Order: sequence, then structure tokens, then C-alpha cells
Amino acid sequence: MAQPIGPSFAAYQWGQSANPSANRSVVDMVPPEMLSMVDAHWYQFPPLNPLWHGILGFVIGVLGIISIVGNGMVIFIFSSTKTLRTPSNLLVVNLAFSDFLMMFTMSPPMVINCYNETWVLGPLMCELYGMLGSLFGCASIWTMTMIALDRYNVIVKGISAKPMTNKTAMLRILLVWAFSIMWTVFPFFGWNRYVPEGNMTACGTDYLTKNWVSRSYILVYSVFVYFLPLFTIIYSYFFILQAVSAHEKQMREQAKKMNVASLRSAEAANTSAEAKLAKVALMTISLWFMAWTPYLVINYSGIFETISISPLFTIWGSLFAKANAVYNPIVYAISHPKYKQALEKKFPSLSCASPQDDTTSVATGVTTSTDDKAPSA
Repeated sequence: MAQPIGPSFAAYQWGQSANPSANRSVVDMVPPEMLSMVDAHWYQFPPLNPLWHGILGFVIGVLGIISIVGNGMVIFIFSSTKTLRTPSNLLVVNLAFSDFLMMFTMSPPMVINCYNETWVLGPLMCELYGMLGSLFGCASIWTMTMIALDRYNVIVKGISAKPMTNKTAMLRILLVWAFSIMWTVFPFFGWNRYVPEGNMTACGTDYLTKNWVSRSYILVYSVFVYFLPLFTIIYSYFFILQAVSAHEKQMREQAKKMNVASLRSAEAANTSAEAKLAKVALMTISLWFMAWTPYLVINYSGIFETISISPLFTIWGSLFAKANAVYNPIVYAISHPKYKQALEKKFPSLSCASPQDDTTSVATGVTTSTDDKAPSA
């Protein structure tokens, strides 16, 4: 009779105490059809304590519910509120859509596998799981990059900037998804591959194979999906903050000349709103990099063999990466006046926000007056 493969903390304790010298590894429970995908590196590690699988499954399950509900509400509110249906906000909706799909496809399989303490969904699902995680992660970061570039266009260039239209926004979104799909299907054609992670409950890119065909994918992918977006965002926000700082300095000097405490013009109020929302976007992007940097460190540690990667280490990398999909709806809910107003109207029981000044028209920071001043496309 086949033995059950569900969580068994008592059995784990008994096995460890009864035969501590047994040559057991984290790979022991992996189904035979998956063994060809498991790197020899993982055979040196003993099975994880079932408590870790239980903790990981619970946390991923909770994060999945929060992300699916939160991003679903962002998509619904931005799509159903007329004043929020602007070209810039199409990027916001696309970000929420990508984060929604991330946890919708990542959370349930991981909960199932954590319950069984190993990957039980077969080789094909492992490859699809790794591909989808990479796809939605890439789509999210490049959507955030497009948001940063949009903010740069509006705040730094000002009235001389060419405003983004619905057509332009949709084209950028199409390019983001095409670019993301291109990079994430390469492993299906032999440039790297998707394999089980060290904890054997999730799958991702292969960072342990020693040949340079496999290693080159990690290096090139990290350049185009991590470092290039990072430097683009740093460049954009450096000049955004510089422009805002220069404007504030100019306003203070003008107020001093006029012998008044401050200049509270509509333009100044709008600039202040844009600066505030630019900081919100910067915080969101910073959280993204905080989430994905551990995963980058794990991949680089694998290809350069700088440190020994343990199954427990891969748990934290996977958890931090997927938790990113939870941050964005929370940031939008607490930071955007018009989003809070719409949330209070459509879901009064979920919102504790009070009515705000209706100066901003989009969550990415384009103000009503800015749209009015911009030349038509």
C-alpha cells in the first residue's frame, strides 16, 4: 500500500531521531518523473522540517488572497471610475493585472505542493509555473519603468511634453508583454530551462547548470529585466526630484520677494500633488527591487558559485519575490485621493478614507490642470 505524502511532522521527528545517519535528502519525496529536472546540488541537503513547508504554504496562501482581492479591486475601480480612465492610468491597471495574475497562478500550486512537501504537479506544470512567474515579474517591472518614464515626461518636461494618449499607452503595454513573453519562452527552446527550486515546492530558472549556455541566459536576462529597468528608473527619478526641488526653491524665493509666507497658487498645488505621487511610484518601485533582489542574489550565487545555496535560502527568495504582488494595491489604496474616493463610494465598508481635494486625475500623478495645459496630440 502506498504511503501518504502529506505533511508529517511527527514522522519527520521520528525519522531524524531513529536513524540520524541515514542518507536522506530533500529530493527523496520528488516523484520519479521529476528527477531528471533536479540538479545534483540538492542531494546533499537533508529534508526540510515539515514546519517550514507549513509556514511557507500558509504565508503564500494569505499573500495570494490579499493580492488577488487587492489587485482585483484596483483593476475594477480604475476601470469603472470615469475620472480614472486616463492614458497614464492604463499603465496602473496593467501593473495591477500583472500582479493579479502573478499570485493567481503562483499561490494555489505552491500551497498544494507545500502541503505535499514536494512538487506533485508534474514536469510540464513545473515548467509552466516557472515561466509564468518570470513572465509576470518581467511585465510588472517594465510597466513600472513605463510609469517612471511617464512621470519624467510630465514633471521634468512640463508643458513642452507630448502627452500620452490611449493609443500610446496601449502600444507601450503591448511592447511590455511582447518583450516579457520573448524572454520567458527562451528556456523552452534550450536557452536555460525551468527546474524545481531547492525546497522542491516551486520552480524557476536553472542557475546551477555549469555550462555557459545556461549561465549566459541568467546574465543577459538580469541585464534586460533587472539592471536596465533599475538604471532607467534611477535616471528618471533623479531628474524628477531635481525638477521638483528646483521648482520649490523658485517658489520660496518668489514668496520671499513678495514678503509672503508662501505661494499657494493652483500651479504650486498641482506640482505638489505630482511630487507626492511621484514619491508613491518611487516607493512602489523600491519595494519591487527589495522583493526581487534576493532572487537575483540566489541566481548569481548559483552561476558564480560564490556561496552554497540551501533549500531554506530558496524559500526566502521565492517568498520575497511573490510578496511584491501584494504591495502595489496597498500603496494605491493609502496614497491616491481619487482612488480612495472611488473606494469609499464603491466599497464603503472597506474604506476609512475621508473626502480629499480632487486635484489629481490619475494615480500616476498627472493632474487635471496638467492635462488641460498639455497640447492635444
